[in-house]
Amino acid sequence: MIDCIFCQIARGEAAASIAHADALTLAFIDLRQFHPGHVLVIPRAHLHDLRELDAETAAALMQTVVRMTRAVDRCFPNQGISLWHSIGPGAHQEVPHLHIHIQPRKIGDGFLRVYPGAIPGSTKAERDDHAARLRAELALEADVPGQAHSA
Repeated sequence: MIDCIFCQIARGEAAASIAHADALTLAFIDLRQFHPGHVLVIPRAHLHDLRELDAETAAALMQTVVRMTRAVDRCFPNQGISLWHSIGPGAHQEVPHLHIHIQPRKIGDGFLRVYPGAIPGSTKAERDDHAARLRAELALEADVPGQAHSA
């Protein structure tokens, strides 16, 4: 995709502070540094989000995420690390190219608050229903490789 900034970085057409590069993935320093060491890991191929990943790229991406997370932990002061990947506008995905954030954290920093307040619990029956729906979807996916099904 010509206009994608992450594709431009992957092709070497846009400047970035590269921390790691291999045949399938790239890791670079995010422009925004809430805490020093915020890294983005991307596949070189233009994929919108992890739902489009093939097995080989998924394995390479996760291997790079693991290696970079270990390096960030060793190089930058932190009391924890957050990893995240947003999919679509409802999750505030800013660049429509799959990217995993690696963000060093400090206790009480208020960054990436997961829940906006008290979250209602769920019953065992509700959780069992959710798990059954997911198992059924996975079974459909196994029947038709590469096909996504939606309700």
